[in-house]
Amino acid sequence: MIEKIRNHIAEVENFQTNSKDEIEAFRIKYLGKKGILNEFFGAFKDVPNEEKKEFGQVVNQLKNAAQDKVVRLKEHLENNQEEQGVYGDLSRPGEPVEIGARHPISIVKNQIIEIFSNIGFNVSEGPEMEDDWHNFTALNLPEYHPARDMQDTFFIQTNPDILLRTHTSSVQVRYMEENKPPIRTISPGRVFRNEAISARSHCIFHQVEGLYIDKDVSFADLKQTLLYFTRQLFGKSKIRLRPSYFPFTEPSAEVDIYWGLETETDYRITKGTGWLEIMGCGMVDPNVLKNCKIDPKEYSGFAFGMGIERIAMLLYQIGDIRMFYENDLRFLEQFKSEF
Repeated sequence: MIEKIRNHIAEVENFQTNSKDEIEAFRIKYLGKKGILNEFFGAFKDVPNEEKKEFGQVVNQLKNAAQDKVVRLKEHLENNQEEQGVYGDLSRPGEPVEIGARHPISIVKNQIIEIFSNIGFNVSEGPEMEDDWHNFTALNLPEYHPARDMQDTFFIQTNPDILLRTHTSSVQVRYMEENKPPIRTISPGRVFRNEAISARSHCIFHQVEGLYIDKDVSFADLKQTLLYFTRQLFGKSKIRLRPSYFPFTEPSAEVDIYWGLETETDYRITKGTGWLEIMGCGMVDPNVLKNCKIDPKEYSGFAFGMGIERIAMLLYQIGDIRMFYENDLRFLEQFKSEF
């Protein structure tokens, strides 16, 4: 009898199947009410006393082996079915993927770059930590020039000749030093000024500055370039140029676009005039060309510059510049549909 039970143990251990029905038949065969184990338990009373201990141990071994085999086969079958359900059904809907969002500053910067790239402007970049020559002196701002006070500057304490650039015009100086005319480039980047942070100003912001130098460049070329830009970015075809002052351009002007007075918001942001200032511009001062080893008698050019945050605030009607720097997902996720 004991040898018969051991044969069943070997049979249980060797049993393998991937069929749910066969597993159930196996369970009934050994563990059912009329199964083999119950037959052996019923025969226990007829076993000689000296064999009862060994008989009971072998029967329990068979019971444990049968139960473990059923559990393992069912787990294996369920795992296979789950894997097939996940990877086998090609019509199964995919998991939803969260769509990322570009920062509004990046969106507007890329739009500006694309607009000017279409008319032959390349992109130039330079260091954010600059020296006095490239940030001030080469741009017709010698030491102690009163116009330096227009740009509150972060100087490096250990070296007063090193500072955080106050505009990306320093990139244009480096580009003119390394390239001969004709030059047609825009310089986007981050700049720094020691200003109080408020809803309308920040100590860190972004600029895009443009430079065009060639023979016989005139103010009319500048005006047509800016008119093209405002039409492409804002869809506005009416601009005006007001006389202004910048040390590195002469003559200089502020550029306004006619925003209109169609809504209450238009009245608010234009203060009832319909006009909005968007950038500064002018003809490159001959002294700047000389400082960059370009002959002002042979070449002339124009330059312009704008704050990206200001443009973004106009395009998206954002009332507080600080929102660009707070990394609030509720604000940033609004731009998921933008490119």
